[in-house]
Amino acid sequence: MVSVVIGISTIILFSVFSEAQLEQKTFVSHSGQIINTSGDVLDPLYTASTVEFDPEMYLRDFNYGIISESTNGKIIREFTIIADDDKIQEISPGVFYNVWTFNGTVPGPTIRATEGDLVRINFINNGSKSHTMHFHGIHQAEMDGVFEIVGPGGGRFTYEFEAGPVGVHPYHCHVMPLEEHIVRGLYGVFIVDPKESRPPADEMVMVLNGFDTDFDTENNFYAANTIPFYYQHHPIQINTGELIRIYVVNMVEFDPINNFHLHGNLYQYYPTGTDLVPSFYTDMITLSQTERGIMEFQYTFPGKYLFHAHKVEFSEKGWVGLFLVKDNSTSSEVQYGN
Repeated sequence: MVSVVIGISTIILFSVFSEAQLEQKTFVSHSGQIINTSGDVLDPLYTASTVEFDPEMYLRDFNYGIISESTNGKIIREFTIIADDDKIQEISPGVFYNVWTFNGTVPGPTIRATEGDLVRINFINNGSKSHTMHFHGIHQAEMDGVFEIVGPGGGRFTYEFEAGPVGVHPYHCHVMPLEEHIVRGLYGVFIVDPKESRPPADEMVMVLNGFDTDFDTENNFYAANTIPFYYQHHPIQINTGELIRIYVVNMVEFDPINNFHLHGNLYQYYPTGTDLVPSFYTDMITLSQTERGIMEFQYTFPGKYLFHAHKVEFSEKGWVGLFLVKDNSTSSEVQYGN
């Protein structure tokens, strides 16, 4: 009799547990698809993302600013950058995270100028916390974005400096606690082109980043350009025989190193991009925080080729992608990025 009661109780408990486990939840994916799931959603308060971010568009999107010329003939490039810290982004299906943004995205816009141009950044802080913009490079002390704290709720500051040196540099908020402002997403890329210009190429920007979604100072997701696995599911299309140039910047916080491995090929690598002559020819580089460089390569054979972190934990948590190399032998014109 006791065993019968225990058996019935077990069935009832299992039934209740199963129903709880199978409770359907609805959310909107980053592609706009409505998904029903019985699994866990990290934060059920958020049913839609307030941040629209397209890694494919970001890849080749360069902001050259509003261009004018001074009385002495110097090129002026003027930008408006707005900081916010109340946005929600779906960084992976069903995973919603409070990102802090420059101009509404993580990473912020890729700012681009030519060496010697006057760069003017009209910075507006619409967040609820203090923020700044700190540019890696050479500039006056008062333009460093460290001690000139910009207050919340519409605070303003104008950064103005001469673009230099040549290369690829990060910019990021420099308010303490610094790791929180960076891991939440307040960073972007600043490219300074040489006056004599580099050879024409299909140019791309890849920001290596990670997200600590459970706030234990260990990243749960990794990516190139924010969305884990995006370029694996949406391969980057390139052509055989054309020069590919990637500006790569590592912004992963908490982990001491990151790396970039290319399959089926090697690339010329320019650390920080400050030299016009490559330092070495390789298929993998290792990067610490804010370390960056320029990769240049061409594919001879068509097909699908992986690129990813050779630190396997990172690639298995999203930092992996594909190049889809198309045969360019019948094409009469090679299309390059800006």
